[in-house]
Parts: sequence; structure tokens; C-alpha cells
Amino acid sequence: MVGFNQTSSMIGFILQGLSAHPKLEKSFFVLILLMYLVILLGNGVLILVTIFDSRLHTPMYFFLGNLSFLDICYTTSSVPLILDSFLTPRKTISFSACFGQMFLSFAMGATECVLLSMMAFDRYVAICNPLRYPVVMSKATYVPMAASSWAAGILNSIVQTSQAMRLPFCGDNVINHFTCEILAVLKLACADITINVISMVVANMIFLAIPVLFIFVSYVFILAAILRIPSAEGRKKAFSTCSAHLTVVVVFYGTILFMYGKPKSKDPLGADKQDLSDKLISLFYGVVTPMLNPIIYSLRNKDVKAAVRTLVAQKHLD
Repeated sequence: MVGFNQTSSMIGFILQGLSAHPKLEKSFFVLILLMYLVILLGNGVLILVTIFDSRLHTPMYFFLGNLSFLDICYTTSSVPLILDSFLTPRKTISFSACFGQMFLSFAMGATECVLLSMMAFDRYVAICNPLRYPVVMSKATYVPMAASSWAAGILNSIVQTSQAMRLPFCGDNVINHFTCEILAVLKLACADITINVISMVVANMIFLAIPVLFIFVSYVFILAAILRIPSAEGRKKAFSTCSAHLTVVVVFYGTILFMYGKPKSKDPLGADKQDLSDKLISLFYGVVTPMLNPIIYSLRNKDVKAAVRTLVAQKHLD
């Protein structure tokens, strides 16, 4: 009961963000706002074309529509909070709002990991077993695949967030981050977080390591199948159908590895600079990847470009 009383007596948390660098806040407000608008526009257009253009009613574009919707949800769970923190002197957030935001961000991130592996399987079947593709990737298959991605991500987020919510927070309530990032929140708990850490390690194995391994193996088989195609034109056409997905995977996981794989500075002055660097990298990771996804698919996919042109032409006629 002591832990509960201490937690419930707290008004909430304070998001530190860029409080130590007020001159940067206004500049980053404009930059992040513009990037957020691009995310909404780009992913919104992709969702519309995958719904209304009959040429895109295939498993690959169904997954792409899910990815675009997921990116909108992911950024909307955090970017408005970040923008508000840039303008508000007292950057407070209630206990319930903090864990609500944590739940949404965690769920969307885990879902994207699984969804990208599902998209890799779709490309594997399309390239390696093209004759069986309509049978294997029927609507009865790809809709449950997408639904299971969302279910797995949400279930994982429920587990991680509920465990964090049960912890007592009785000391410092300043979160050294822009949002209620789970690791930053766990550092404020005045209780043993071993169970939380173990749970997150297991979740990382399931939602990061296994999907990465699955994607890697899928592309090994895809590359082998492409190299067996006799004509250069055929190889180019086959690779073009999966190049956009592969680019998105490299950007998504490459940024994660860069964020968490950097060596930590032991020098106090260097640590302060690295703290700012880590915050900015995390900030841009949350907006750059969702912003790039529709750009990558639009630039590297003829069907999407044709569908977008058709949609724009129809709007002009209306």
C-alpha cells in the first residue's frame, strides 16, 4: 500500500525534453510540425489509393495500407505531446495520460516489427513461388496475418505497460525524455525493476530479433531466386517488387541499431552532449521513418505512382 499511496499522490510526471536548451525548442517545433504534416499527408494518400484503386487490391498493398495507418497512429501517439512540450514552460503529464501514451507507442512499434516480417513473407512467396502466390496469399491468409500483427503488438504493450504501472514512483518525477518512453520511466521507479527488464528482453527477442532473422532468411531465398532468373530484365523486374520493402526494413532496423548500439560516453561533459544527441536521435527516429515510408514506396513503385496520379487527376476533375 505504501508504493500505491506514493504513486497516487503524485500529480504526474514532468517531461524534461529540451528544457535545458530553450533556444532549440522553437526551431524544432517548426521542423517537427512540418514533418508531422508530411507524415499525415503522405501516409493518408497511400491509405486512400490502396482502398480506392482496384489495381492495388493485392496482399502487398493491403500490408502497405496497414503500415501507413500504423505510422499515422504511432506518430500521433507522441508528436502532439512533443510539440506541446516545445511551447509549454511547465511540461507536465498526468499519470494516466503518460501510461496511455506509452501503451500506444509501444503497441505501434511492436506491431510494425511483426508487420514488416509479414510483408517479407509476402515478397518471398511472390518471388520464390509465383504460381502458388494467389493460393498461398489469399484474402483468407493475408487479412489474419495483418490482424495477428496488430494483436501481437497490442498484447505485448498491455503486458509491458501494465507491469510498469504497478511500480511505485515515490521520488523524482522528471522523465529525461520528450515522451513517456518506457526505459526513461522505469528509471524513476523506487522498486526493483528486474522483472520489467527481463520481460522487455524477452519481448525484444520476440519482436526484434525473430522478425529480423525471419526477414533476413526470406531475402536470402529471394536473392537466390532472383539470381536464377536468366534475363537481366527479369531480374530487375523481380527485384523492383521488393526493393521498396527492403529499403523500409533497412531504414527501420538500421535506425534502431544506431540508437541502441552506440557506445556510451564516460566523460561527464561528453555525457551531457550525448544525452542531447540521444534525445534528438530518438525524436527524429519517431518521425523520420514514418515520413520516409510513403516517399520510398511512391518513388520505387510504379503502381503506387500511377495510383497517386489517378487520384490527383480525379480530384482536379471534381
